[in-house]
Amino acid sequence: MIKFTAGQKQATKKLKYSLLRSFFNFIKDSVDSTLINPCDTSILRKIFRKAKGKVWTILDRDVVDEIIFKTDNDRNRLILELMARGGMRIGEVLKLKVKNVNGRKLILSDPKSGNQTEIVYIPKKIADRLRYYISSVKIEDGNSIFPFGYTRAREIVQNAGKMINVNLNPHDLRRHAATYASRSGVPIEIVSKIILRHANLSTPKDTLEKSVIRKQFIGLIIFIDKILGDW
Repeated sequence: MIKFTAGQKQATKKLKYSLLRSFFNFIKDSVDSTLINPCDTSILRKIFRKAKGKVWTILDRDVVDEIIFKTDNDRNRLILELMARGGMRIGEVLKLKVKNVNGRKLILSDPKSGNQTEIVYIPKKIADRLRYYISSVKIEDGNSIFPFGYTRAREIVQNAGKMINVNLNPHDLRRHAATYASRSGVPIEIVSKIILRHANLSTPKDTLEKSVIRKQFIGLIIFIDKILGDW
């Protein structure tokens, strides 16, 4: 069992161990009551115990502001802003092409949620900078705006954090966008559905009436421009 699960996440190891242990318990209960469950030992229970939950660090707005303002390279700053202001995943940023940009709307093809397309709304100031960058670099319509891989993008983010002695990862910026919106009064359903673009909401759909969502969505657009757009 230890060899079979080597290199896997602790949660995966725990699941496989629990299934195997349950299987032997089933055999013992229904076939042979004298069977000794080989998984029922203190050593194995310790090895395959439940993984401890990770405590996420939420970056303060002032910290994110400083990181972005100190990033002089226009391309690198846009990458940081699209995650910190638009709640985008790093993979989504890297897949962006010129044809996906429509003013303040970024149209994502084949998103992680499984939908055919998704729309990311960004502050007007960032949309203007993105449009200027595309024009100045002369990127063609079908080409990637940021033509490099995840490793390079991660280095850009980490180096930006190092400027102010902060251990920074791409998802820290996406998490910050959602947390700041929530703390500023944006309903969690809207944060989840529009900013993070999760496939499912924990809140039942029948509680999210269209009229309420419409009003909250309009409020979110105002929030994006007045609060996030000031950065």
